[in-house]
Amino acid sequence: MTSLELQDRNPPPLSESEHEPSYDRENAYDIPVLEQNLDPADSGAAAWRLLVVAFFFEALLWGFPLSFGVFQNYYSEQPQFANNPFISIVGTVASGISYLGAPLIIPIIKRYSKYQRHMIWIGWPLCILGLVAGSFAKTLPTLIFTQGVMYGVGFLIFYYPIISFINEFWIARRGLAYGILCASSAVSGIVMPFAVEALLAKYGYQTTLRIIAIGLVVLTGPLIPLLKGRLPPSAHTSAGKTNWQALRSPVFWVYCTSNVVQGLGYFFPSLYLPSYATAIGLTGTQGALVLALLSVSQVIGQSSFGYLSDKRVPLNLLILISTLVSGLATLTLWGLAQSLAALVMFALVYGFFGAGYVAMWARMGSAVSEEPTAALATFSLFCFGKGVGNVAAGPLSAALIRKGVVVGSYGIMRYKSVIVFTGSCMLGSAVSVGAWWMKGKWPRSL
Repeated sequence: MTSLELQDRNPPPLSESEHEPSYDRENAYDIPVLEQNLDPADSGAAAWRLLVVAFFFEALLWGFPLSFGVFQNYYSEQPQFANNPFISIVGTVASGISYLGAPLIIPIIKRYSKYQRHMIWIGWPLCILGLVAGSFAKTLPTLIFTQGVMYGVGFLIFYYPIISFINEFWIARRGLAYGILCASSAVSGIVMPFAVEALLAKYGYQTTLRIIAIGLVVLTGPLIPLLKGRLPPSAHTSAGKTNWQALRSPVFWVYCTSNVVQGLGYFFPSLYLPSYATAIGLTGTQGALVLALLSVSQVIGQSSFGYLSDKRVPLNLLILISTLVSGLATLTLWGLAQSLAALVMFALVYGFFGAGYVAMWARMGSAVSEEPTAALATFSLFCFGKGVGNVAAGPLSAALIRKGVVVGSYGIMRYKSVIVFTGSCMLGSAVSVGAWWMKGKWPRSL
């Protein structure tokens, strides 16, 4: 992600009638801004307040679709959804739209940036409405539309303005900020699987979705007024163009290939660990425990990789470590897992190294282009690449999952193809970056 540092230019002279500088939020990265009138970047109460509020929003609203593995396990046992291989599409559609829609929403944010806070007030209620509507669903297509499409579109509309605000405040330490932000959904994953498991067992999915909707309103609604950017709104704005110069960079296409391949396999463990646990004789609570521990390790991994990517460790070395270790762990630890202890070990290793990849998007973007206006554009393209894998996970899983369960065999037979595919994607992602890096085609700083 490229930085959005404010450019140091001499401001135009003010007339006597002007008491404050004119800001153009839509072209905030292209026009002069008086730095002394802005809150400090990378530190200060305003920057940390925004990051904390964004942390809560992502933890609660993004953590929900990422905990869909528990819902999937429940739906697969209900008569109206049983034996349907496309149940996983519900979860992948919700998160996939948020990824794939990024290149579409970013130009809108750039052109109508003074309305970013309005977008939050549109997208957030749509997420809530999707959950409420989903609670009345009786068929899988209805669940896909409500819990999947409606929730995903709502998240897309409100989330990327928050990312834009983060970019305004966090510049030199953006890797750290993104690491913390990415870790937020993993934090919710520590608690949410247990909460969802308990609610589903006691009330069923209809009441559970309504309870979650009410909880999100109570916990996040009062925080919306605190979502503010560093740049003040402008009374008069003009349209700005989104910078897509990353498309001309060979470095971008190498990272994009690595990102897409990694994304194709990344989501399978979070989708299937609970059902895998059930298949080897563990309880639903133990399956939720494995998913929660996966989230714990993701918190540590994303924060660590984000921090280290701020020019402390060569970026490509971090990418190779993330993909190689997670790939090998999948092929060995998960493939051979026949007990709770083995699944826990895999969850901890995979969560730490696999999840650290996305926290490095900020610095991957900086490697692609140092042009400040390209930051959100580059981020959106990486999101799109990740979304390709996210959406493909549903149909791919339907093709990869086998019918029989043979305890004691690799992947207990049913999940063998899923495990091999996931591990191969991680290793393929490593090869796409490592091959170019070893050829010496990268700047030394990478």
